[in-house]
Amino acid sequence: MKGFLARLAITGLGFWAADALIPGLQVRSWQSLVLAALLLGIVNAVIRPLVVILTFPLTVLTLGLFLLVVNGISIALVAWLLPGVTVSGLGPATLAAIVVWLVSWVGSGFIGGSGRVEPYRDQGIEATARRVDG
Repeated sequence: MKGFLARLAITGLGFWAADALIPGLQVRSWQSLVLAALLLGIVNAVIRPLVVILTFPLTVLTLGLFLLVVNGISIALVAWLLPGVTVSGLGPATLAAIVVWLVSWVGSGFIGGSGRVEPYRDQGIEATARRVDG
């Protein structure tokens, strides 16, 4: 449960950063921020896989770049379903998806599976040193 709450908080932080950086995205309150993070998790778990499958030929044709648009569609869907979040179009939604992804990627690097904050350790350097020494 801690891991879920930690990741929810990280996604909420990503929405907050996107709200501050992207002019076409507006989140009205912190309650809307939390609900948007929760709803984005549900959309990414249920609807996004179907959209990815349906748009697979276009994704292959664009060498994967169309997945950015799919992520923008997820943000736009959250804004459409949630009255406290507005987005002015697919462009700002796609930029917001990139910001949310970046914040989530950086934040998830510090959160372990249990939800606790764990120091980042690069296993590659230690393993390489052991192979060279031994």
